[in-house]
Amino acid sequence: MANKKMGIVRSTFIVHTNGDILKSWDKVAVGGHVEAVLAEVQSL
Repeated sequence: MANKKMGIVRSTFIVHTNGDILKSWDKVAVGGHVEAVLAEVQSL
């Protein structure tokens, strides 16, 4: 049997200065993600 490997799992978090997690993304793909994060930060 072959071993299954998980690979790279990317996550992004927006963290408030008080330590609260304001937004999180799991299993993100690189393409377009920067724009989504920037839009979220600008809406805060």
